[in-house]
Amino acid sequence: MRTEFLSGLGITDQNVITQILAENGRDIERLKGERDTLQTQLSTAQATLKNFEGVNPTQLQGEITRLTTELATKEAEYNKQIADRDFNDLLRTTAAAYNPRDIKAIMPFLDVEKLKASKNQETDIKAALDVVKKDNAYLFQDVNIPRVVSVTPGPNKESDDLKTQANNALRSLLGRE
Repeated sequence: MRTEFLSGLGITDQNVITQILAENGRDIERLKGERDTLQTQLSTAQATLKNFEGVNPTQLQGEITRLTTELATKEAEYNKQIADRDFNDLLRTTAAAYNPRDIKAIMPFLDVEKLKASKNQETDIKAALDVVKKDNAYLFQDVNIPRVVSVTPGPNKESDDLKTQANNALRSLLGRE
């Protein structure tokens, strides 16, 4: 806006013309600042878009899908390993109460997959170990091994013969007198 334009409109007071031009100048400076900000934003956006030139969005989406699937697979694998470790620990501690000669020796007699899938693993493991111990007692140490500590009678002169003496000695050892 120019002074001649305002004079042409019929404004003759120089003071009024100066105030109008000053206000118009402030509006123009504010708009120039907004324009410069928008220009900077446009330049930044264009530079960022240049970085994405040659990038295939379909390929990126496929890569994201692949990585997400791989992550889910790894997580499932780790969860399975943790569950297997917990099951094996439970099996070992439960089996220890049955005094097996070797835990590895009783493993073929257990249906491990069925026990892993069980809702109440501890109870089912105990039941399975009871069955194995009943059917294959030789795999377990018998805590109640009879220990015969007694005096065996020597030859008795009252006995009729050696056969009777041997039978009496065996009866004494076996506790069947």
